[in-house]
Amino acid sequence: MKLTNNFGMPETILNVIARPQYSKGKANMSVTELLNSPRIVQLKRKHWEDLTEDAADMVWSIFGTAIHNILEHGKGDTHVVEERIHVELDGMRISGAIDLQEISEDGITVSDYKTTSAWAAMQEKKDWHNQLNSYAYLVEKAKGIPVTKLQIVAIVRDWSRREAQHKEGYPKAPIVVIDIPLWPFAEREAYVRSRISLHGDALFEMETDGEMPNCTSEEMWEKQTTYALKKDGNVRAKSVHDTSEAADTALAAATEKAKKSEKFLIEVREGGRTRCESFCQVAPYCQQHQTYLSTKANKE
Repeated sequence: MKLTNNFGMPETILNVIARPQYSKGKANMSVTELLNSPRIVQLKRKHWEDLTEDAADMVWSIFGTAIHNILEHGKGDTHVVEERIHVELDGMRISGAIDLQEISEDGITVSDYKTTSAWAAMQEKKDWHNQLNSYAYLVEKAKGIPVTKLQIVAIVRDWSRREAQHKEGYPKAPIVVIDIPLWPFAEREAYVRSRISLHGDALFEMETDGEMPNCTSEEMWEKQTTYALKKDGNVRAKSVHDTSEAADTALAAATEKAKKSEKFLIEVREGGRTRCESFCQVAPYCQQHQTYLSTKANKE
């Protein structure tokens, strides 16, 4: 992959980005790859030499490197920091680097540090559940010691004291600990197995020039088109509907009850595939995305 510098980032920043600290070791796949879209993983491997990424899009990854240095400097006597764990399952060797393991008499608490937005810290993120439980599987499988707790340590990069004082659910401090539900061991193993199977199928199709499985709506961060009923001149919608028919019905009802001076209208909020359009490096090489763009253009 080629690193570009379209926005004139300083050389020191470029050097940090160009000297990656990450390695999956002697593994077929890391947990990060395992949780990713099988289609994206295979297209990245195929087109790696042709891909480009700008330094400006990688700035926040530098903070991840900085956090690891902080963990190493601040670890306690019962802490295991940045340990890469390998497990073989169904013929595939998987690895995961665990930010922090805290050892107690009862077992191990697994923590993952993330630099994130306040909005993300306020959401129930399925990806975090999948990642932490996959780590828990590796730890317990490799060490034979029970994992008793999972948590995200979120460093909120856009934290606002004012928002913390007035907004319900907003992080109360710039660093917050978010507990993640721990699945039973059998459920963790079944999940990891299911991901291995999906990636195995995609690899086979890639190597045999077959049809790789498409990305799911969730993997594409797809948002459906919605229809907002709004009072003319207002910013906020009175109601939002999944179909134009439902919106038309709501418009008719609102118009019937409206005063003579009031006017209502329907605002179409176009859906899209956010990841494909703005955050996927292999989109130019993805037939699924190109077909989507072609179909969208024909409709317009």
